[in-house]
Amino acid sequence: MTLPAEADGQIDAAGWLSGCERIDSPNHDVRPTGEPIRLIVIHAISLPPGQFGGSAVDAFFTNRLDPAAHPYFAGIAGQRVSAHFFIRRDGRVTQFVSCCERAWHAGVSCWLERERCNDFSLGIELEGDDQSDFAALQYQALNRVLATLQRHYPIEDIVGHADIASGRKTDPGPRFDWRRVAVQPIKT
Repeated sequence: MTLPAEADGQIDAAGWLSGCERIDSPNHDVRPTGEPIRLIVIHAISLPPGQFGGSAVDAFFTNRLDPAAHPYFAGIAGQRVSAHFFIRRDGRVTQFVSCCERAWHAGVSCWLERERCNDFSLGIELEGDDQSDFAALQYQALNRVLATLQRHYPIEDIVGHADIASGRKTDPGPRFDWRRVAVQPIKT
């Protein structure tokens, strides 16, 4: 479901955002004790690459991707990854992992000389790639989600996956327009 513009953006005590679809991913674990959520990482994903729509991302994040469904899937079907949120091109938001848990989205990563960004971050995947512009509805949904997250957590920065995994990742890519991100980090 699309988060309505008037949504108050509540996150319950268990770390779930109101007003969006929930699909539980098994690809998460416990955050380190006492580690606050301080970082938001923006990603981009399309499965198969360059194709939008369908249920392949949902299947990938829940370990149900059929390796025979597309030649690309055979190489990634065994990977165990997830993100907290996924924003489709039509603005629909799905949450896969509670904000209280550590999603497996950043991989080998470093932010301000701190490694293991999954320990203290939330991952937001946008349906997209390096060759395509992102949709206006995605930016609108992203901004509502970011505003809600900033009200609930001591967010210090909002970065792209490429910023914390330089040389290894390129997302959200050159077509992501950072000027359209209305909510800016609150530096503490």
